[in-house]
Amino acid sequence: MNTEDRRSYKDPLPSQGSPVPGPLGPEDYAEPRCVLCDEPYGAQPEVRSVPQQRIIEKMDDYMSRRDYAGAERHLLYWLEEARLGHDLRGQLMLRGELVGHYRKTGQRAQAFENIDAALDLLQALDYEGTISAGTTWVNCATACQAFGEPERALMLFEKARAAYEASAYTRPELLGGLYNNMALTCASLKRYEEALELYGLAMERMGQVRNGELEQAITQLNMANIYEEMLGAEEAEPQISACLDRAADLLDTPSVPRDGYYAFVCEKCAPTFSYYGWFLAARDFSQRAERIYRENREQ
Repeated sequence: MNTEDRRSYKDPLPSQGSPVPGPLGPEDYAEPRCVLCDEPYGAQPEVRSVPQQRIIEKMDDYMSRRDYAGAERHLLYWLEEARLGHDLRGQLMLRGELVGHYRKTGQRAQAFENIDAALDLLQALDYEGTISAGTTWVNCATACQAFGEPERALMLFEKARAAYEASAYTRPELLGGLYNNMALTCASLKRYEEALELYGLAMERMGQVRNGELEQAITQLNMANIYEEMLGAEEAEPQISACLDRAADLLDTPSVPRDGYYAFVCEKCAPTFSYYGWFLAARDFSQRAERIYRENREQ
């Protein structure tokens, strides 16, 4: 039997003049690459994580100078970097920051665009039920409340509360922020007793936090508003005065740093003092905020 006779019938004979096969090159076995992302089709892309802590620190710097335009450019730049780097966790953090930014600047459409994107990312990351999910739900719910959707806000707050309270690792400031913002939504739905209960929980949690006096001051002013809505201005005058006294004392706490966040809280609280006729306190806190913002811009 010659060589040809021993060849398996399954092996085709080379045709006359066919070149002798050479070694395999990458083009023979590698998947073709996508022209848009430069990754092989079907391959898991390499994740390039964005520097989340550095992004937050720079964001704080923009906010200390009340530079909202710079803050937006900063967040959008890093969101694109996270998208190109396939960094879903970075995208989730940045979407949450953008929700808060657009809430502060009153840009409803942009806020809800980022709310929807953040909620989709929670599912993609399989994060639902985690502390990270709770933080995202609180951010989104707070924006929903600010833009007149309290029912949707309350649903998201309830999901966040379940996630936070189920974990032993939830920091007290996260719970304090949740209770404070959830109480605002309950108040807008005229669920006043629930709101006061939540404010009480917020005061308790923020009492465990370093420099938590600022959040407690906000809570006291919110409680004053609840008493007025429940009882009327005249009937609630003793409770309102007690809340305003407590808020002013908390804002005067010597150990609290007089930084950009302090300025933001003073600016936020001043109109409530003015509303209740505490004009000197309102002017004082407004001037404190302006002085800090000015000094930060000059640095």
